[in-house]
Amino acid sequence: MRILLVDDESKTAAYLRKGLAENGFAVDVAHQGRNGLELAHRSDYDLMVVNCMLEWPVFSELRRSGKHAPVLFLAAGGRADGPVRGFSDFLTRIHSALGWGKDHGLEQLQIADLEIDLMRQRAVRAGRRLDLTHKEFLLLSLLARRAGEVLSRTFIADQVWDINFDSNTNFVDVHIRRLRSKLDDPFEKKLIHTARGRGYLLEERA
Repeated sequence: MRILLVDDESKTAAYLRKGLAENGFAVDVAHQGRNGLELAHRSDYDLMVVNCMLEWPVFSELRRSGKHAPVLFLAAGGRADGPVRGFSDFLTRIHSALGWGKDHGLEQLQIADLEIDLMRQRAVRAGRRLDLTHKEFLLLSLLARRAGEVLSRTFIADQVWDINFDSNTNFVDVHIRRLRSKLDDPFEKKLIHTARGRGYLLEERA
């Protein structure tokens, strides 16, 4: 799921972005309504989270242009009763806005013989549970959510580790190799593929 977070409070935006990323969401952040509008026009998002202090008329332009992603407003004064409870309530509102009812407690992804339980953070391939670290699971879920799409090393580093990627290092490549050793090496069919000079993608190939 892709979320556009528009919030003019940088600390709050960073906190929410980190929490959402750790729960398997791909998040883009804008600190001004107009910047958010530009991002929303360029990409398709499953949900937009908007600080209610920002002008809604800016985003009404999206409806006129045919963009119909749901919008969740943040109340500037009532975001949290403490960071843990506050984010838990926020995540519940995210699930509700996405239409995840009580009977949709688990979100499942399946690619070939790979099954991913995003809510419980479990991955199983061919009936065998994969022993993944937290970051390996986030990396896998990012690739799975964008299955078939080439993700650049910069994008991966930003979404999973929230860092500015130095193209002179092999940081992402090292973590991809570690994930491959658990996801692909024990199996004949490989799911993670390299797009030379561009990045990585996860997909089933004949």
